[in-house]
Amino acid sequence: MAVYKFRVSFEDYDDISRDIEIKSNQTFADFHKTIHQAIGFDGNASASFYMSNDYWHKGKEITQFEKDLKNDKVSLMETSVLKNFIVDPHQKIYYIFNFEKPWTFHVELIKIVINEDAKVAYPLCVKTVGEAPKQFGNLPIISATEENGDLDFLNVMEYAEDEEDRDEMGFDDGAAEEEEGEEAEKDEFGTEFDEEI
Repeated sequence: MAVYKFRVSFEDYDDISRDIEIKSNQTFADFHKTIHQAIGFDGNASASFYMSNDYWHKGKEITQFEKDLKNDKVSLMETSVLKNFIVDPHQKIYYIFNFEKPWTFHVELIKIVINEDAKVAYPLCVKTVGEAPKQFGNLPIISATEENGDLDFLNVMEYAEDEEDRDEMGFDDGAAEEEEGEEAEKDEFGTEFDEEI
């Protein structure tokens, strides 16, 4: 049985990719599950593969859930075998996960191995490049006012390397005034001392 090697990359993060090997007689549902295992997503939202040309134009749709079958031209992942849709040795597939807050992927066939390895349990991720973003984004940011009751501004003074930097940034930390005050006292003391002599 032939084995397809696909490169799956995020459309918005082209430096993050996963290489996945899958047998030609396995389904798009198998492929879908493996992609999500490889990137750490849960894979539970609606999703569709779109057979594409070299310009990533959407063609034939293969969808995850029966409820998303819009017409006879849309196929179901569970019953769609990969080899029945691959028509190009460099086949491109546009993949969308979660239509409400979509994640989009470029899937490209990069290699076809004629004979599978009997020792390997397909499908599997064989190469990982970059850390995948979190499916649900980052934790909500707590503002300084909520946490401390006042604004800290991350102690910006630490980022100013010298007095000139602080002046350019518009900060007045009082240090200059103290230094001037000390010099003034010395001058006054020195002047008074000279007068007494």
